[in-house]
Amino acid sequence: MTLILAWLLAAGVAAVLGSIVQTQFNLAAVATLDGPVPTGLRIETTLLDIAGFAPGLALIVATGFGIAFPVAAGLARRWAPGGVARAALFGLAGGAAVWAAIFLMNTLLPMTPVAATRQAAGLLLMVAAGTAGGVTFAALAPARRPTPVA
Repeated sequence: MTLILAWLLAAGVAAVLGSIVQTQFNLAAVATLDGPVPTGLRIETTLLDIAGFAPGLALIVATGFGIAFPVAAGLARRWAPGGVARAALFGLAGGAAVWAAIFLMNTLLPMTPVAATRQAAGLLLMVAAGTAGGVTFAALAPARRPTPVA
């Protein structure tokens, strides 16, 4: 699989998972105002948000991954050329990329663009979505040969 396709699929995984997180946090807020949200409505809303919110989130995530993954690849070539350690490096890079993107948006924009990140649990789950994207990339992208350490 090409690096570009692995990068796009990883961003897609993170965006879909992040969209699901965002939807469920929004519906939890609605439930506090109006009572329980039926399961059918939760599913319908989640699917609509995957179609409507996830593409924009994917652009943000893909940009962050475009910065974080080359750094992780350089580290992996030197210290973790394969296996669990390589997946952990890319997972860490994916989570860090999502955290950094959310931090920048929350700092620079006049409102919180991803409402779920107003709460620590929501932020943690969004970072977990980025981590899943990073692990996906590690699983799909071919590992490069180790670079000798001088």
